Amino acid sequence: MKYALVIIDMLNDFFDRNPRLKKLKKALCKNSNELIRFARQKKVPVIWIRQEFKSDLSDAFLIMRKKKESITIKGTKGCKVLEELNRNKNDKIIIKKRYSAFFKTSLNTYLRNRKIDTLILLGINTHACVRTTAIDAYQNDYEIIIAKDCVNSWDKDHHKITLEYLKGAMGIEIFSNNQIKRKIR
Repeated sequence: MKYALVIIDMLNDFFDRNPRLKKLKKALCKNSNELIRFARQKKVPVIWIRQEFKSDLSDAFLIMRKKKESITIKGTKGCKVLEELNRNKNDKIIIKKRYSAFFKTSLNTYLRNRKIDTLILLGINTHACVRTTAIDAYQNDYEIIIAKDCVNSWDKDHHKITLEYLKGAMGIEIFSNNQIKRKIR
């Protein structure tokens, strides 16, 4: 197996604008940094997925345009990765415009060119961007591990339901950081 660590939407706006995520931020960052350090030690590529839109929302998804919802706007602090996270200039950064990190991005090409077959997903929101990325990865025949210590959502119930769904319906592995470390030797 050849792995990649895919970090989804760990962005300022999502944490600053939501009380539940704001409360979970410290633990999510700590757990994510632990996994990021481990990935780098094992020479596993680290890929940052960032949602980012133009200020006029012309590239945003339909509901955002309808509601005139400005979030993760290009050039603002809100679309930047949390400063608490361990980033490296050699990491890959992919900008997305929809929930899935695969939708009209270079992610699949990047992974295929490196012969990566297994993705470790972490980030937010479990019920939206993590879920759709996992489903698209599944449909592209990748093995998938969700780092359960490093994912969450502003919606507690849908976070839990999504993990159960992905595990049950698709056989996606939901592992703790320690389980992931034991799996990757």
